[in-house]
Amino acid sequence: MSLRRRIATAVAGVAALAVTLSGCLYAQIPPMAPGGGASLAPQTDGVSAELLPYYGQTLDWEECGTGLDCTTVTVPRDYADPSAGDLELAVARHRATSGSPIGSLLTNPGGPGAAGVSLMKQALSILVDDELTEAYDVIGFDPRGVGESTAVTCYDPPELDAYLYDIPPGARGSDERQAALDQRAADFANACQARSDGILPFITTDNSARDMDVLRAVLGDPKLNYLGFSYGTFLGATYAGLFPERVGRMVLDGGIDPTVSGSDTSLRQAVGFEDSMRAFMADCLRTDECPFAGSVDNAMSDLSALLARVDARPITASDGRQLGGDTLMTAITAALYSEESWAYLRSALTDAVNGRADVAFQLADFYTGRVGDTYDGNTMEAFVAYNCMDYPDEGTDADLAALQEQLNAAAPVVAPYWTGGGDPCAAWPVPPTGVRQAITAAGSPPIVVIGTTGDPATPYEGAQALASQLSQGVLVTNVGEGHLGYNKGNACVTDAVDAYLVDGTVPEDGLRCG
Repeated sequence: MSLRRRIATAVAGVAALAVTLSGCLYAQIPPMAPGGGASLAPQTDGVSAELLPYYGQTLDWEECGTGLDCTTVTVPRDYADPSAGDLELAVARHRATSGSPIGSLLTNPGGPGAAGVSLMKQALSILVDDELTEAYDVIGFDPRGVGESTAVTCYDPPELDAYLYDIPPGARGSDERQAALDQRAADFANACQARSDGILPFITTDNSARDMDVLRAVLGDPKLNYLGFSYGTFLGATYAGLFPERVGRMVLDGGIDPTVSGSDTSLRQAVGFEDSMRAFMADCLRTDECPFAGSVDNAMSDLSALLARVDARPITASDGRQLGGDTLMTAITAALYSEESWAYLRSALTDAVNGRADVAFQLADFYTGRVGDTYDGNTMEAFVAYNCMDYPDEGTDADLAALQEQLNAAAPVVAPYWTGGGDPCAAWPVPPTGVRQAITAAGSPPIVVIGTTGDPATPYEGAQALASQLSQGVLVTNVGEGHLGYNKGNACVTDAVDAYLVDGTVPEDGLRCG
């Protein structure tokens, strides 16, 4: 049985969650000149003959929103055999407001599975500030398998509701519940295979990084300028490892250590969220709205009891859904992405203490992309597809039991709800092809890596490790809570990133922004 259970549960680094919950205003995006303009000539130097049709394609841009134009880019399904068919990538562009761009700046908001095109359309200011929109043609794209690109498809909304939210039969830890969860996971994997038109073997970060090189070329850029968040740091580092000589100015925010196994990733994140819960509790106890009292240890004990109580006696929400321990934990982790969401978490926990579930479901739905009775894209499905291909299988049930013991000791509140679900990767129709190894990108220019000391989703030690592995890694530390550092209110971090991407000024390695 696989140890890839709940790998990177919260690696989905879509900053949209915090903005949506905090009610921040979106920046006004200046309108683009009608017609969208033409691309620069494709960059095809050094491209093999079999890939030349992809690298040499010209793009047809159409206006697709205020200040945006969109296109599609064709890439090979299989780079090892380009004759095996094509995939389509959805791409959005915001033209530089200066009118004289440095070039293109590719962005990736995380995931794996986050859709860059819809995020560009909803709120460009989540990704970049005015300094970058003035200097660059900012590019958002949906990676292969995601969103408006050729997409992984598994379930319709009611089926996905059942997969993500339904409470399985039997007590937690019982053979009955585990059998039900394993069957649920296998059914999901089989549905993905049946409905995804044969693309699952090719939904990998390695292939997505190669797609970015095609994007770079068809956009007319000799070098790739890139800003990646959370999982987007792994995507960017993978690109740098494959094409170090084609890296331009690259910033990786919320760095992920590419050497860490799935089980260690799961353990580190569990500890990260446990620590963030403690930070939340310390803040909560200073307010009049906190449903807990006493010390942080007392509050954590009471939260553990609340989770167990909800798990044993689920709360019915106004829409009829049942809130159990797993969904309440999803709601908690969702809110811990940003301090600006802690007020929502206080409200959700206060309601749960009093037998109400609606706010908790609102938080969980933000995390899963559920809007009304449907889902905003296929993030959850693509998330599984990438992880099942990127993370090697690791071990046995005994190994999983050992991991659970480590979790119980290091993250006692989180642990019961972290690894107990069925694993779709155990039933995935194709074996993983990813490897976990250091990426050095020898020959690249400086690559700036940002780590946030209180980041639960991509713990700080991952950024430290990535920066040290890269031959030209430069670490910038954001001292604070929440996921990610750039454009989050810390002027020191944001100014350092802008200065590098706009002017090429490399931050001091080890810069600490408190």
